[in-house]
Amino acid sequence: MLFAIIAQDQPDGVEHRMAVRPTHLEHLKTLGDKLVFAGPFLDENEKPYGSLMVIEAASLEEAKAMAAADPFAREKVFASYEVRRWNWGINNPDKRGQ
Repeated sequence: MLFAIIAQDQPDGVEHRMAVRPTHLEHLKTLGDKLVFAGPFLDENEKPYGSLMVIEAASLEEAKAMAAADPFAREKVFASYEVRRWNWGINNPDKRGQ
C-alpha cells in the first residue's frame, strides 16, 4: 500500500531544515524501495517550506511509524504532518501499458 506524508515546516524554519537535511537524506536512503518519491514544497522565493513523501508500507500504523522516525519530524523541522493512504492512479510506472 502507498501512503503520502504531507508536511508543513515550522515558520521561518529554513535554517533549521538545512541543518537537519543531511541526517534526513541519510534516513531516506535507509528506506530503500519503500520510498517511492520525495521532495520539498517551494515558496515563491524557491525556499522549502514543507515536504511531500510517498512511501510503501503494510499498514497505516507502519506508515505513521515511518513518518515519525524521519529526522525532520523528530527534530521539529515539521510544524505538522499527516499520513494518508494514497493511490497512484495516473502515470504510475508500474502500470503503464495496462
